[in-house]
Amino acid sequence: MPHKVIIIGSGCAGSTAAIYTARANLEPLVFEGLEPGGQLSLTTLVENFPGFPNGIMGPELVQLMKQQAERFGALYKQEVITSVDLSRRPFVLRTSDSSYEADALIIASGASAKWLGLESERRLIGRGVSSCATCDGFFFRDKSVAVVGGGDTAMEDALFLTRFARKVTVIHRRDQLRASKIMAERAMMNPKIEFVWDTVVTEILDAGAQRVEAVRVRNVKTEKEAVLPFDGVFVAIGHKPNTEIFEGQLELENGYVVVYDGSKTSVEGVFAAGDVHDRHYRQAITAAGAGCRAAMDAEKFLEAQSK
Repeated sequence: MPHKVIIIGSGCAGSTAAIYTARANLEPLVFEGLEPGGQLSLTTLVENFPGFPNGIMGPELVQLMKQQAERFGALYKQEVITSVDLSRRPFVLRTSDSSYEADALIIASGASAKWLGLESERRLIGRGVSSCATCDGFFFRDKSVAVVGGGDTAMEDALFLTRFARKVTVIHRRDQLRASKIMAERAMMNPKIEFVWDTVVTEILDAGAQRVEAVRVRNVKTEKEAVLPFDGVFVAIGHKPNTEIFEGQLELENGYVVVYDGSKTSVEGVFAAGDVHDRHYRQAITAAGAGCRAAMDAEKFLEAQSK
């Protein structure tokens, strides 16, 4: 028998959708995916989520959301959806060894930050290495930080960080920015922002000390290496929405799910919430709001189908 609602993703959007659909007695089945808890599971202290005046650790916040959803009857599975068939209802979703059917589907699979791929970077995420300036910039007041990237995201992050940091250095692998002209001009005119051109980061120091102290860089034209001291590193080379399994079945734009009239997608009965469609805000609170919206839309859809 098909599940009334299946939710793909267990971050703020997915778990909020689970809370709302569970309270509506829709018994949602939630697939946690490759990154249970989403990007907040990689974050340390979260100080901008309402209701926590002293802040809360990212992993704890998503765990509390999960417990709240489970309290109302949501079922979480630590499985990864590998393929879907949205050509008919009930929709068919497959994992590596099972298949499931759903009358309504909420996609909250999020977007993954693109990383440099360094072992030292991985070990220092949440310990001075971040992919979210608006999340973590506050912790670098009067510090010196690096922003890696040359697009609009990197310029937005660099400009935002000047509110807190003493100095912001943009490290870019090319000799000119990929950012839009207006964003590039704003960044280059800011006295707090400096640029290191034609350069890539080869290592973040010091993983052994469990904190960021410097980065090792290499000039791609001269091959000359150097060590530059920093208190933090913000990787701003973009995000990749986790939508590969929906290609050819849902309307996507640059990989992001296109939504209409709230959370509706191009397929009736399929809804989207959070970073999987939101390329602008990417905040825990906006993802939670989107999860609420998708759950309410799914509930209305199922109610109309039963009449």
